[in-house]
Amino acid sequence: MDPLGAPSQFVDVDTLPSWGSSCEDKLNASGTAAETFQEDAIRSPFLYNKDINGKVVLWKGDVALLNCTAIVNTSNESLTDKNPVSESIFMLAGPDLKEDLQKLKGCRTGEAKLTKGFNLAARFIIHTVGPKYKNRYRTAAESSLYSCYRNVLQLAKEQSMSSVGFCVINSAKRGYPLEDATHIALRTVRRFLEIHGETIEKVVFAVSELEEATYQKLLPLYFPRSLKEESRSLPYLPADIGNAEGEPVVPERQIRISEKPGAPEDNHEEDEGLGVDLSFIGSHAFARMEGDIDKQRRLILQGQLSEAALQKQHQRNYNRWLCQARSEDLSDIASLKALYQTGVDNCGRTVMVVVGRNIPVTLIDMDKALLYFIHVMDHIAVKEYVLVYFHTLTSEYNHLDSDFLKKLYDVVDVKYKRNLKAVYFVHPTFRSKD
Repeated sequence: MDPLGAPSQFVDVDTLPSWGSSCEDKLNASGTAAETFQEDAIRSPFLYNKDINGKVVLWKGDVALLNCTAIVNTSNESLTDKNPVSESIFMLAGPDLKEDLQKLKGCRTGEAKLTKGFNLAARFIIHTVGPKYKNRYRTAAESSLYSCYRNVLQLAKEQSMSSVGFCVINSAKRGYPLEDATHIALRTVRRFLEIHGETIEKVVFAVSELEEATYQKLLPLYFPRSLKEESRSLPYLPADIGNAEGEPVVPERQIRISEKPGAPEDNHEEDEGLGVDLSFIGSHAFARMEGDIDKQRRLILQGQLSEAALQKQHQRNYNRWLCQARSEDLSDIASLKALYQTGVDNCGRTVMVVVGRNIPVTLIDMDKALLYFIHVMDHIAVKEYVLVYFHTLTSEYNHLDSDFLKKLYDVVDVKYKRNLKAVYFVHPTFRSKD
């Protein structure tokens, strides 16, 4: 209320129910024994997480009315766009906002810039520019929209903001299909909260009546409110769910790997032979990452354990690591940019890049590095993939020791080894060749 006792038009985000809070208990209580998590069950890449769900709010209303640390304004490159969201923000913030915007000298598509909130209940306004959508430039539009959400969240993190109110950034006049844009918005926020969840308390999606149904439909895919809803939503996830940070995987930016780099591309005989002979890739011991088979079998006999029992024990151990990887803050490891997805090779297999010089072995917690590897690779390894390791400009402080590599091999799930089809070593040294 204002000092005269009149009710305020602004809405405190702390009074809004979090996503699914009113029905989450019912969803979980209605589950049966069949819903209980089975260790060998296929889990969604977006796991049920009550803590993350508690940070997310879906609210039908005007984002300009939210009382939170910052709200988001969607505009054009000159920050003078006239759309319902911007007009409401400008009207409530007052004339000082226009003066402040002139100092910013515009904003590029995908970027985010900050001003004060002036007469708004929100302390700050984060301005961003969504892409114009054309089907022929779809991948560029997807990347730009991802950048909008990611840069807004990154700015909120850098400014230690506790709550952010998002409008729907893809304004109707820019032509972006609502459902496609909502997928990008939700998965980007989800991945950010997984990695940096401790830095932010509330993320509000402020939607109109027309947008609400789409958000209600897609939120369970990325923020399931129970194990049952997670399992039920899995088949409806799109083929491209982005990388570990939600960023779209753009084929045009892939690293293209040729099986015979020295061979001329117009040699048709070589191409035909290559097409027939691809089966040998991944059949060598290094790609399979197999240990001493005789030693493994001897240990099984000595321990009086069946191979099936050992596999089950290994799966339980891996699931423990995976659950820890999903729940722990790994932002310090992610910031190293030592592991990332970069597209597919010419056989359609996902290419994962490891940059050796970005791994300061002596300065980081290698257990956290292993957790981050599992966090990133778990949904990648369900399909065939290849690894490209760049040894360029590494020093003795970047060399992974054999104990870590052995631990990695012992921990990871069998799918990592089965689906790894090739490993490429760029700029090896004499030491690394050994």
